[in-house]
Amino acid sequence: MASPVTDSAGLSPCIETVSWNADMVGTLPMPEAEAPMSSSVLNNCNIPKPPPLPSKIVTRNKHPKWPPESSFAPKETKDMWDKLFKDGNGADLCIFTEDKSCIFAHSSVLSIASPVLGYRIGKSKIKHGMKYIQIPGLPHDAVRVFIRFLYSSCYEGEELKKYALHLLLLSHCCSVPQLKRVCICYLEQDFLTTENVIDTLLLARKCDAPRLVLICVRLVVKNFKSVSSTEGWKLMKRIYPDIEQELVESVVEADSKKQERQRKIEEKKVYTQLYEAMEALLHICKDGCRTIGPRDKMLKGNQIACNFPACKGLEALVRHFSGCKTRVPGGCSHCKRMWQLLELHSRMCNEPDSCKVPLCRHFKEKIQQQCKKDETKWKLLVNKVIAAKNGSYLFSSR
Repeated sequence: MASPVTDSAGLSPCIETVSWNADMVGTLPMPEAEAPMSSSVLNNCNIPKPPPLPSKIVTRNKHPKWPPESSFAPKETKDMWDKLFKDGNGADLCIFTEDKSCIFAHSSVLSIASPVLGYRIGKSKIKHGMKYIQIPGLPHDAVRVFIRFLYSSCYEGEELKKYALHLLLLSHCCSVPQLKRVCICYLEQDFLTTENVIDTLLLARKCDAPRLVLICVRLVVKNFKSVSSTEGWKLMKRIYPDIEQELVESVVEADSKKQERQRKIEEKKVYTQLYEAMEALLHICKDGCRTIGPRDKMLKGNQIACNFPACKGLEALVRHFSGCKTRVPGGCSHCKRMWQLLELHSRMCNEPDSCKVPLCRHFKEKIQQQCKKDETKWKLLVNKVIAAKNGSYLFSSR
């Protein structure tokens, strides 16, 4: 069964207009005077009826599936034009295709449907009352499907699948935007594979279909290893080396962006862990946790699990730091990490006088003696940890 596709812009509903003559208003017969109505009845009569409630909210899909099913042209009209094309009654044009076979058509219909074909028909020679043009390089059935669409905007689904690329080329060269939209929609959604994506990409570039080009490039980038081994890629590499170079650069750029995103994710994870360590350090020094905390707190070793994820690891680090015999910067890797955490806390702390974290004020005073280079590095680290802190509020349940 044929699938109709029409352009709604070509159809306009008839609008009936009524004009009123102001001079005739005075000549209209006036009704006889009736008994005056009470004010309550009069007010009730003047109240307009409320509009009906909407029956259904209509929503439009972001990406409608092809082919468009809606049409403003009646089915009988399409069948009539379809029959005119298939029967060929009164045809005055013969279209020769690649295999030298002929398709009969009406020159007036094709000239209206396609300005490009109309120009070629106008330049054609007339022999025995018939005009002759050629459409070489394309299969006979593809040309027949195209000419049928010009008559009735109808096509068979299987024919569209088989000749989608040919119809895209014809619709672009002959300036038939309705068919071009149908072909592009089908190619974008249900046609592309690793085997035909290169052919589709080259044709889309020629036919001014930028969205289809973008979709093809994305498929090439995603499946570069499979696409680069196809015959289409090898042929493109030989004939269009510039396009092949563009695709390779797109693949390299996509890989670089992917690595950059992965690096930023890992970097953000580190800064988030540092922020969690700052939270856990303040929690241990201020409130206490399980078996470690300030001297003035009563600790319960069997309390429920701590809500701070970094608390357990930091607790072990604090215990090591308090009992390590080589507790000097650079002497022990664990102690060195603890020194860095304490200094990072002091740089983020806004209340050094009342802060209960050890050495907070000491590091505040030490900051004044650091060189400008070290100060810049620490400021950059603090800014990134604070940025991770602000982002963690979106995901933290605490």
